[in-house]
Amino acid sequence: MENSPLLQPMVALILWTMLIWLWMYATRIPAMNKAKIDSVNLVGAKGGDLDELLPPEVQWKAHNYNHLLTEPTLFYAICVVLILSGQDYGLNLTIAWAYVALRVLHSLVQVTINRVIFRFLLFALSSLCIIALAIHAAIAVFH
Repeated sequence: MENSPLLQPMVALILWTMLIWLWMYATRIPAMNKAKIDSVNLVGAKGGDLDELLPPEVQWKAHNYNHLLTEPTLFYAICVVLILSGQDYGLNLTIAWAYVALRVLHSLVQVTINRVIFRFLLFALSSLCIIALAIHAAIAVFH
């Protein structure tokens, strides 16, 4: 059995997500140590609680990691639908790669300069990719 080409952008985004996870901990753990946060004895805290304790630039990585675990879940699901319905090529493959590229750019903006207007534009464009893929999937499964 040959792999679907749509698996490539899916795996690429998963790998990007895990790279952001590594970047998050590579910056967050030293910042927590510098702030003298006793993570060994910390009870009941959430990642967002660190917003008040750590520099914003450190938390931006964590915020982006959380963002990569929200809307992209729709991307993964719609890609599976497109694969199962045989619509995993051509325009849908191009849109999927565009989505991944836009999410990577969104991440890079958020974890570095974090300009909201740039993030919003990239998020909106990536959302349009999801909408297009969902419409194509709907056409395929309801046709």
